[in-house]
Amino acid sequence: MASSTAAEVLYSLAVGPQVHSNLPVAQLVESALQRGEGRLAANGALVAITGARTGRSPKDKFIVDNELTHSLVDWGRVNQAISQERFDALLERVTEHMLGRDRFVQDLYSGADPAYRLPIRVITEYAWHALFVRQLFVRPSEAELAAHTPEFTVIAAPEFEAIPERDGTRSGAFILADFARHIILVGGTKYAGEMKKSIFGVMNFLVPQRDVLPMHCSANVGAEGVTALFFGLSGTGKTTLSADPARRLIGDDEHGWSATGIFNFEGGCYAKCVDLSEEKEPQIYHAIRFGSVLENVVIDPATCEPDYTDTQLTENTRAAYPVSYIEHAVVPGMGGHPRNVMFLAADAFGVLPPIAKLTPDQAMYHFLSGYTAKLAGTEAGLGSEPVPEFSACFGAPFLPLAPRVYAEMLGKRLNEHQAACWLVNTGWSGGKFGVGKRMSIKISRALVHAALNGDLDRVEFVKEPAFGLQIPVSCPGVPSDVLNPRNAWADKEAYDAQAAELASRFEANFHQFEAPEAVRAAGPGKN
Repeated sequence: MASSTAAEVLYSLAVGPQVHSNLPVAQLVESALQRGEGRLAANGALVAITGARTGRSPKDKFIVDNELTHSLVDWGRVNQAISQERFDALLERVTEHMLGRDRFVQDLYSGADPAYRLPIRVITEYAWHALFVRQLFVRPSEAELAAHTPEFTVIAAPEFEAIPERDGTRSGAFILADFARHIILVGGTKYAGEMKKSIFGVMNFLVPQRDVLPMHCSANVGAEGVTALFFGLSGTGKTTLSADPARRLIGDDEHGWSATGIFNFEGGCYAKCVDLSEEKEPQIYHAIRFGSVLENVVIDPATCEPDYTDTQLTENTRAAYPVSYIEHAVVPGMGGHPRNVMFLAADAFGVLPPIAKLTPDQAMYHFLSGYTAKLAGTEAGLGSEPVPEFSACFGAPFLPLAPRVYAEMLGKRLNEHQAACWLVNTGWSGGKFGVGKRMSIKISRALVHAALNGDLDRVEFVKEPAFGLQIPVSCPGVPSDVLNPRNAWADKEAYDAQAAELASRFEANFHQFEAPEAVRAAGPGKN
């Protein structure tokens, strides 16, 4: 398919009597209800059910191997290649499928900073998908919309399923990126997060070429105007800890770090809402209102009240809403250079300390390692048990380039702006998953506040032996016996064995990276 033909295809999908362009929130909600795509919850949110796929499908994600990408992309298990011919054939079939249906078009931006933002267009066959992206990405003003020319287009066809034997996919679902043609194809899955994350992958490919570090992190700012970053995979607390009543939210998931500071890639939040309560997470709780989207949340058939404790569909229940729904959020989502950077890990082994201050070399080691635990429901195919996971840069599934590219950029910025790095365990304490207890949000918040407010600058630190991490001996509002993970275990020998096992996993994982010897030596048991 020639480039001109691809342009014609994109044009054909965005025009005609069945096209509904840039509908506002109320009309999208109305269309979704009329089309039977969802129900209204008592709090006003639109509830949609995504069927068999209630999370991302990383094994169904491919990048077109062409002249642009062949030598740039870090090909392998994460970045799987698909040929241009396969992509073009699927594009033709998806186009034929879409042309016979209503299509909802939204013209938006990725990037709150006008100097770096990417104009995008999303074309989907579901009104609720259009509502989702309208609330998640940056919405142009009326004047900006008049001049909007998309540089990347997402075509989402959830009701079109691929045939692997014919199309070269792994299953009926597919998420294909053609960086040369500036097209994302999503099909065979109703999970709206695929559209969001596909654009994150695009930004991870494009913005490093403009000396912007793309980051899988949340960001907020304190009363003194200083920014903090929170890195971590799904379920580690990025959204919860950054949506802090004591601070102003910049964004909950994806940011860029440029020469002038931090900017949000999105204009909305995508929060996990399993066990959500007004008491524990008031800002998120109150952000779920008319215009928000609830994914796979069970509602009472009589009262339509959402039951955030009901995980019969998935533990990966989600709420999508504009960042402006969070009280005192920073709009547009931009901030200065951060003074503190938090690496969040939901440690299913209960080994890592609740908080530790990292040396520059340890910061690089743990950024490249990107340790956490995948919990049931965040991805298709996971069982009921958590799975220890190392995800480079806390976002390997979304990184088209080699991890060292992003790590070198982060190290440069940390050094230039003298930012402190902290490792925060939001996972288990006193034992591994199933034995110990999950760290309470109250304790995690107290530790984070102490680091951000400078309280930990005035306390003594000691080195714990398992990972060689500097941990505080005291912290305001936190029991001292919690701070040292070994002390929290009743069976000290069991802790030592578990710590040794986790350390060996870190070491085995780190062999894959090209890293300076000082960084390699910053791993567990070596410092």
